[in-house]
Amino acid sequence: MTRLRLGPLLRHVDWETGTAATVWVEADRACTAEVRCDQGGSGSARTFLIAGHHYALVPVTGLTPGSSTAYEVLLDGERVWPPEDSALPPSTIRTPAPAPDADTVRVTFGSCRWAARPARGHDPVGPDALDTLAVRLAAAPEGERPDVLLLLGDQVYADETSDATGARLAARRDLDVPPGSGVADYEEYTWLYDESWRDPDVRWLLSTVPSCMIFDDHDVIDDWNTSTAWLADMRATPWWQERIVSALMSYWVYQHLGNLSPTELAADPLYEAVRSVPDGTAILRAFAEKADRDATSVRWSYRRDFGRTRLLMIDTRAARVLDEQSRSMLDPGEAQWLREQALDAPGSFDHLLIGTSLPWLLPPLVHHAEAWNAALCRGARGERWARFGEQLRRHADLEHWSAFPSSFERLTRLITKVGSGPDAPATVCVLSGDVHHAYVAEPDWVHGPDRPDSVARPDARVLQLTCSPVHNSIPRPVRLGFRFGWSGVGRRLGRVFARHGRTGMPLVRWRRTGGPWFGNQLMTLTLRGRSASLRLEQARAERGDGSRGRLTTLFERPLTETDGTQTTDRPTDGS
Repeated sequence: MTRLRLGPLLRHVDWETGTAATVWVEADRACTAEVRCDQGGSGSARTFLIAGHHYALVPVTGLTPGSSTAYEVLLDGERVWPPEDSALPPSTIRTPAPAPDADTVRVTFGSCRWAARPARGHDPVGPDALDTLAVRLAAAPEGERPDVLLLLGDQVYADETSDATGARLAARRDLDVPPGSGVADYEEYTWLYDESWRDPDVRWLLSTVPSCMIFDDHDVIDDWNTSTAWLADMRATPWWQERIVSALMSYWVYQHLGNLSPTELAADPLYEAVRSVPDGTAILRAFAEKADRDATSVRWSYRRDFGRTRLLMIDTRAARVLDEQSRSMLDPGEAQWLREQALDAPGSFDHLLIGTSLPWLLPPLVHHAEAWNAALCRGARGERWARFGEQLRRHADLEHWSAFPSSFERLTRLITKVGSGPDAPATVCVLSGDVHHAYVAEPDWVHGPDRPDSVARPDARVLQLTCSPVHNSIPRPVRLGFRFGWSGVGRRLGRVFARHGRTGMPLVRWRRTGGPWFGNQLMTLTLRGRSASLRLEQARAERGDGSRGRLTTLFERPLTETDGTQTTDRPTDGS
């Protein structure tokens, strides 16, 4: 009998018609994968083969708008999901009601999930927020749930493997030879996804709540693409080429395919090519090698519309331009795509969500330190300072939007343009992770003579919403550093960096209106018409060993009035 190796993952649900979805599976041999729904709707697909592994992305059609239907997965006609002995509720596909009734969207997001947990006993980083969400939803399957999960990077940790994965690696190769305990090839990447998605509760959650994903550095290696010098050092090692090619191959299979709509899949020549041959490994490898050599050959960024809410998920890792004199977070083609999608059909969406693993607005001290460092690295203070700047950049992870000053300003101007005028959305929210804590920040467009090119405050409410980690930790000194970065003293110290680096003041100032919060956590945006509200929930241990937890609400607040006009928040202290 053919076995279900991993999945199912409910990935794309069509919000335009409410009649279609896609379900991702991995089987242990070549087969036909089929999805059958209790209340109508079905689909099937033949598996494709990559590096000895068999995958299918099943298009499900014939669903009823505004419905919830349980489904099962069959491989070569034999039911493999749900498991016979499962105590969890049936996996379901919920479809949105036809417009204009589908006016509420719940978006839950976070990043940085180190999946490995001890089999028993104390969990050193505390309860997993994704696992805890799964337990809550399973206990009340007909209750409120997210319409989509946004997983904003570091779905797997290729450079920080668990003890269990380390033991598997040691049985396969010599860990004294680089890359040591980090993953080396495609097969080892499959182990990371097994570890991340096989947990029974999380597996059920991903089978019943649609998900959108994007990579960050740890999906490949810490500080991936931080600078030209860093990349040259990596390419000089004997193991890097196989790591990066395997990373891009596995990302395409496990994460990227499910981000695409059935229409986009039907038009994707690579997807068609790997399915049209007995073994698609060579085709996918050639694609990944080209993507590594030339980032402009592929666009990992994508757009999803949920009724009148638009999501633009941005690749802020592979699309970078690293030359110090033309340094940019996005290459010109990617930047143009972002601009076109954000400005497309004004008035057609009430909320714009920009998903970027790296925060746009950081604590002011950190922002100025990164802009100062970028100035040093491009030679603003001479060669000696440039060498120091490169060393500091790598050791301190100075690589966010603020480390790409021209990109920071272009994004700020784009957000301002989108949020201004009679057709402006009610909110523009930048959703981010990466920094292992959560906060809410709001920009202020009021400026003096130091920025004569400043722009007027937009009509939309603009917010930086940062939520991380889902399951990880942060050292206490770093916690203190982030808190200090928001303080008045920290702001003044930041201005010292700005003067030394001759960076000038940024186009906007900003203030913290929530947080910082430290712990394993998730944020949920509820968007209803032109109103918006935000909730932050943290996983707190229920037992002394920290192995199980429950989600506790730490912050809940409307972001707009019921008519979509802005509310005013005061800065709050975190916990």
